[in-house]
Amino acid sequence: MTPTLVRRHAPSSSSPESRARDWAEIQERMLVPLYEAVYERLEVGSGTRLLSLGCGSGLALLMAAARGAAVCGTDRDERRLELARDRLTPEGGSAPGARLGLGGPASAHDPGDPPFTLVTAFDPLLGAGRTVDGLARDLAEAAARAAHGTPVVLAGWGPQERCAASGALRVAARLADPMCAPARWRPSGRDDLEDLAARAGLRPDGSGRVSCPYGYADLGSAVRGLLSTGAFDAAARATDEDQVVKELIEALHPYVRTDGTVWMPNVFRYLIARVRRH
Repeated sequence: MTPTLVRRHAPSSSSPESRARDWAEIQERMLVPLYEAVYERLEVGSGTRLLSLGCGSGLALLMAAARGAAVCGTDRDERRLELARDRLTPEGGSAPGARLGLGGPASAHDPGDPPFTLVTAFDPLLGAGRTVDGLARDLAEAAARAAHGTPVVLAGWGPQERCAASGALRVAARLADPMCAPARWRPSGRDDLEDLAARAGLRPDGSGRVSCPYGYADLGSAVRGLLSTGAFDAAARATDEDQVVKELIEALHPYVRTDGTVWMPNVFRYLIARVRRH
């Protein structure tokens, strides 16, 4: 692959601000079918008080607010959270009562606030460097701020053979420095979500699968969108961004259609767990 081709499809900037904008404008919408399926199944509406862990730039919160829910969100990426504030809160936001916090659940919930009636953790890539242990702690902390029986929704990848994005994400795993293992991708195990729920002290209570294809206007948009997930950060540190972009483009080529668009069918799995009080 020629350096010219790599440069043509590489992001114009790899700054954190540009990556956050690429997440908001390109990648975040790929999970809309997941958000819709969960909200429909749990009948999210005016009686819902939602906490979204890893809320990103706020699209899932915006959709819940449109259904009448009171929404709170936390994220550990300050730049994504700033974009969520622009979308959701005054002035000009679509959910003026939304509360957003940088960090864990305590950043979006005061001791005197009503308990949450729904908690979600939709990000299957554990964005912004979160580890499984860190997410389990956040889930347990969120559960402590919710009533007994409150649903907690966890999401992850479906079977590897049904996720076209797995080939691109294997590039990240192969190139990454082993010392950065928490940021590396691996295929989801059958019981990963159940194990995570158990670590957080939650009781599994149903699951589902949702088709969430990754569709991009062109190869450049696909590269920008996937890089914005954070899944390739460790690989870029271990090698360099040009090498990551080169191998990512190669992995994406089978999914480039004749009109230049990129279409990658994927299936995501979600688990509904419940808060339990002893």
